[in-house]
Amino acid sequence: MNMDLDGHRGLILWMHTLTETVRSKNTDLTSRQLALLLRIYLKPQPHTVRGLAKALNVSKPVITRAVDTLSAQGLVKRIKDDADKRNVLIQRTVKGAVFLTDFAETMEKANRVADA
Repeated sequence: MNMDLDGHRGLILWMHTLTETVRSKNTDLTSRQLALLLRIYLKPQPHTVRGLAKALNVSKPVITRAVDTLSAQGLVKRIKDDADKRNVLIQRTVKGAVFLTDFAETMEKANRVADA
């Protein structure tokens, strides 16, 4: 899906989206946490700390801290990898899916405002 984000259109959309998220009573995530959450939900599983760190080009401790926060909020969960007991997999939760559905709706609303 290609969107016309010429000029400052993308920035305007992002500004309206962030403004709505700040006004809402939903969980407030950092950019890093949101990027991680989106990758976990939108990219094929399985997800490991090592794989997520490589994909985002950050250190494993950075991912671990973000997963700690997202997990505490119920947006993701850690489970043991049955295939390799040394690995911990990062998985989706229903609460995380609802959060991202709401976030997508906020972006759609922001896009309509940006068009006005």
